[in-house]
Amino acid sequence: MGRGRGFVIGLGLSLVVAACAVQTTPPPDPYKQRLAWRDCGDGFECAKLAVPLDYAKPGADRLAISVIRLPAADDRLGSIVVNPGGPGASGIDYGRAARLIVSPEVRARFDVVGFDPRGVGESSPVTCLSDAGLDAFLALDATPDTKAEVTALEAGSREFARGCQAASGRLLPHLGTANAARDLDVLRAALGDDRLTYLGKSYGTYLGAYYADLFPERVRALVLDGGIDPTLNRVQLNEAQAKGFSDAFRAYAADCVAAPDCLLKSRTVDGAVAELAGLLRRTDGKPLRVGGREVTEALATLGALTPLYDRGTWPLLSDALHEAANGDGGLLLRSADQLVGRAENGTYTNQTEANMAINCVDSPYPRTTAAFVKAAAKSEREVPGFGAFIMWSSLPCAFWPVPVTTSPRPLKASGAPPILVVGTTRDPATPYPWARSLAAQLESGVLVSFDGDGHTAYLSGSTCVDGLVDTYLLTGRAPAKDTRCPEIE
Repeated sequence: MGRGRGFVIGLGLSLVVAACAVQTTPPPDPYKQRLAWRDCGDGFECAKLAVPLDYAKPGADRLAISVIRLPAADDRLGSIVVNPGGPGASGIDYGRAARLIVSPEVRARFDVVGFDPRGVGESSPVTCLSDAGLDAFLALDATPDTKAEVTALEAGSREFARGCQAASGRLLPHLGTANAARDLDVLRAALGDDRLTYLGKSYGTYLGAYYADLFPERVRALVLDGGIDPTLNRVQLNEAQAKGFSDAFRAYAADCVAAPDCLLKSRTVDGAVAELAGLLRRTDGKPLRVGGREVTEALATLGALTPLYDRGTWPLLSDALHEAANGDGGLLLRSADQLVGRAENGTYTNQTEANMAINCVDSPYPRTTAAFVKAAAKSEREVPGFGAFIMWSSLPCAFWPVPVTTSPRPLKASGAPPILVVGTTRDPATPYPWARSLAAQLESGVLVSFDGDGHTAYLSGSTCVDGLVDTYLLTGRAPAKDTRCPEIE
């Protein structure tokens, strides 16, 4: 969750692409299909899944969902469907990383299956702005201090929403987790599995929990790693995520200042926080130059957030902050580009656009700029440094051209077998209290807590977490409720 400015184009050309993505020939029953697999390199197979554009009219238009799998190596038990989160992150790319994201023991027994949810990547992607338009939008001052800056951010957010409507208007009403969960069930059936085995990270936990609530009898084993609390609205989610990133930065700073070779000037955690705040203030007034681009405060903030997702990249944050303090914003800019899906040649994936389009229909938002002013001010008071930035990042949703399709509510999945929820105590993007709440809501939820840093826990260095997850996926046997895994083993 929260990858990009939705934490979380040549409009004429994009309109043609979006229109062509919807097939207009009436499809057969979506559940009565088998996937036509083709070789797509390195041991992987690819296929297309047909799903209704509108589940209220299943016999009308359909969408093509891109699917990839790595077949099981040994005695096959079935398929495990994986989702990396976002929303908006590519499940095809994630599936291609199957050898890294699933243990050898699980990979031997299951086909590892990834898919791009509707609106994402290769599955009828939503488009909103040109690459240059996304550059401009992402560089906007996202912590406006003056009326003029608020007006500029509002204008950019309105342009983003209008661009999505112009380029992908037919698709926008049919995005969101409710429809993606139904697509997931069609995929389960097309794979030939009576019940779903699933590994979802971050936003993927919301998708998995929503699926279980819709189809509890079709659940075999779900691992929800980096849980999201489905009872929270977007303002509450943004507030909690800001605190998560703030806590994660303090954990990084504590680790750094304890080391003799730390590149931060300060030798205290509070000093390191002030050091980052000072850097962001300077870039607000005078962006750093990197070639022909400017590292604005927004891009510098994104660049500082990215390494917090993985403890292994904390040294990169130290290098980036040290270089930026000396006038070189190159590392911060590359880090920001990674988070929002921008390649070196200036082209973007549709990750940022899909993230916004899905978030905007998944949860109610304030509908006026004035309401965002109040929400951002409150969040910044509570979480200085990140509060206002993360709150303002959702502003395009105030002007979204289609209504919200789901509302916050508990997801109980009554009657489902045990569902494993994994939470990391200092997770920046999906704070630990969310996982605890999700596990409590699910009637059969089982919480595994990892006392550690970074975003999500499975295959992130904890043999305790890995062993519990693998046993559950292979046998269906969940650990005892409220199992805790230590940071150091």
